[in-house]
Amino acid sequence: MPEGPPDRPGVTGSARPDLDLVAEAGASERTRDLVPVPRRRSSVETHPEPRRSDVDPWGRSEHLRQLTRRLYDPLYKHWFRVEWEHFDRLPTTGGALLVANHAGAIPPDAPAIMHGIETQLGRRVYGLAENLFRAVPVVGTLWARGGGVAAHPDNAYRLLHDEGQLVLVFPEGTKATGKKFTERYQLHRFGRGGFVEIAMRAGVPVIPIAVVGAEEAMPVVFKSNRLAKLIGVPYAPITANMMLMGPLGLVGYFPAKFRLRVLPPVLFDVAPGQERYSRSRVMDESEKIRVSVQEALYDMLRTRRSVWFG
Repeated sequence: MPEGPPDRPGVTGSARPDLDLVAEAGASERTRDLVPVPRRRSSVETHPEPRRSDVDPWGRSEHLRQLTRRLYDPLYKHWFRVEWEHFDRLPTTGGALLVANHAGAIPPDAPAIMHGIETQLGRRVYGLAENLFRAVPVVGTLWARGGGVAAHPDNAYRLLHDEGQLVLVFPEGTKATGKKFTERYQLHRFGRGGFVEIAMRAGVPVIPIAVVGAEEAMPVVFKSNRLAKLIGVPYAPITANMMLMGPLGLVGYFPAKFRLRVLPPVLFDVAPGQERYSRSRVMDESEKIRVSVQEALYDMLRTRRSVWFG
């Protein structure tokens, strides 16, 4: 006696096998008659989400910083040939206030410090500077996109305390970048010590950095007070670069060898978050930091064999 059709998978038996066969045959006929219909695209697919801006609340663009790093890297490695000493003193986490000496008509030290830390340590660096930059068309926007922030105590506190960022400041201010070549590596007073008070209030260390090489990269020969008043800037320097290279000297640096030394972090044994701190204590700490950077500069200059080769 011939065997009936095998049971369908998952079914132990069938009382009406003929109905099962008819159903399967009908399904096969319908399958042959089907014509593929293109799937309709959803509204999300037809209208992709617009690209979000990478500009943070401070105006910094990481996309622009990446581009800047790629363009600046050959200058950093092959023109200035930057070398760091005690780079491991820089913190890998948490906020810290970086304090350095400043020089050059168009200071080359800030880009070197920011580039080295961002590429080697992988941390963002925000640079505090005078509001003058923000008033200059195009330059002000590019400065902000590159990590520049207006030098105000509230801005510094938020970056250091609330966001735990690295913040770079030059306490000498415009007095440093306006120095003549004959005054090179002679530090001016570090302002009124405001950077110390901010570090105390935010509860972060101050990390001094001594920079050698920037003074010779774009030395100031003399300053024109008349031109400064005409264009509305604190000073109008005439540099050796301009005298030797003409208009190219406005942006062309001499290939001075850069050496950067990170000094031990300075911690303050005071309670953070206070509205006011002792003015005498603030000024004393500020002067100690200035002296430590000055002594480091003298030591580095004593061991330097050449301006161009280090």
